[in-house]
Amino acid sequence: MSRVSFRQLLLVAFLLIALLLGSTAWRGVRMLEAFAAESRAAAAHAVEVTAATQLVGERTVDMARSARQFRVLRDEALRGRFMQARDEALASLQPLRPALGGHVADWESAASAVAGLLDDTAAQPLQEGLQRLGDVNEQLATAAQQVVEHQNRELLDTLDGNRARLGLQVFAALAGSVVLALVFGLWLVRPLGRLERSIDDLGANRFDTPVDIRGPADLRRVGRRLDWLRSRLAELEADRQRVLRHVSHELKTPLASLHEGIALLEDRVLGPLQDGQAEVVKILTENSVLLQTRIEALLGYNAAAFDARRLDCKKLSLREVIEAVMREQALPCQSRRIEVQLSGPDTFVVADAGKLAIVFGNLLSNAIRFSPNGGLVRFVLGRNERNVWVDCIDQGPGVARQDRGRIFDPFYQGSRQPEGARGGSGIGLSIVREMVQAHGGSIALLPDDGGAHFRVELPHEA
Repeated sequence: MSRVSFRQLLLVAFLLIALLLGSTAWRGVRMLEAFAAESRAAAAHAVEVTAATQLVGERTVDMARSARQFRVLRDEALRGRFMQARDEALASLQPLRPALGGHVADWESAASAVAGLLDDTAAQPLQEGLQRLGDVNEQLATAAQQVVEHQNRELLDTLDGNRARLGLQVFAALAGSVVLALVFGLWLVRPLGRLERSIDDLGANRFDTPVDIRGPADLRRVGRRLDWLRSRLAELEADRQRVLRHVSHELKTPLASLHEGIALLEDRVLGPLQDGQAEVVKILTENSVLLQTRIEALLGYNAAAFDARRLDCKKLSLREVIEAVMREQALPCQSRRIEVQLSGPDTFVVADAGKLAIVFGNLLSNAIRFSPNGGLVRFVLGRNERNVWVDCIDQGPGVARQDRGRIFDPFYQGSRQPEGARGGSGIGLSIVREMVQAHGGSIALLPDDGGAHFRVELPHEA
């Protein structure tokens, strides 16, 4: 079965279910046709029996009338009429002989007895013979009616039996269809579930588990391609880590030597410096420090971006996370007399507490850095049917219009910087965006008359 594709297996499942239901419907149709034929035959037999008994009754009356008239008039024509009526009745009784053999014989015997009494001069025997013939005729009619009723009961019993068998067959067909659907469904869905888990592992950078998909041929091919992709991603990740390690080592070693050389020049170890030379040394010092900061920021951003995809989610309170961040940064706030307020209803999400602490910690750190002394930073919680959000609003200079489109880009620093502050690395908001997006949320810079207004939105089940 490993050479059969997913579509072929699905087609086989549909054909088997259709064959099972179709065969049940065909058996039901055949059963109805057989019952219809039996009903037609029973109806024809009932009509035949009824017509025959009615004709026998009419001829019995004709025989009684002809016998009484012959008894009085002694006309041979009347005897002939009697014999003709008897022969017609006997002919009508022949089809009834299989079902009413005894009653037919009784009628024939009674009719023969009356025919033998036609020449008897005494009136009483003939009268008794005609009476007996009438009684036998009534018994014959009653028996014929019973035969018809018996046939009707048999038809009803057959109908009930067919209904029960048909219901059982339909139930068995439906049960078999459900079983087939479940068997093929589980058989086909299981490799799809494994594919989904493998894709989730790739998305979470778990490259150590080989992708082994068993099932239809096309899904096995997809599994092999996914395993190839896993190997390539694992190689690329290893290359990335190796490049970062090499870059870090290769850049930090000459940078350390550069720092040492600049320090020797600053300490006048190689002799006194002229004014122009001291200015050059100062420029070298500042740029070497800036270069070291950029290298560390690059390594830190790559590590943070990689770590953002590794989430340890659980249900937590956003208010508690933000309050913890506020306590951690209480000293910088006190040193600059900045007040941090938290308002809005408490909201709960399923998220990684450590990652959210980094998100709100970076936002608060930026807000403190850009806020004036004695300023106010506000965190506002909100929610609707789909999302929860946290607004971070400060009283700083805000973000310039030309910087709004790139404020979340790595290493980008806006044109409005706090006076006298040392320039940052420009990766804080980039890390915030990476970690928010890893939770399925978003971060945006909202328009505001004064200061910066950032909004972090997270789904209820982040």
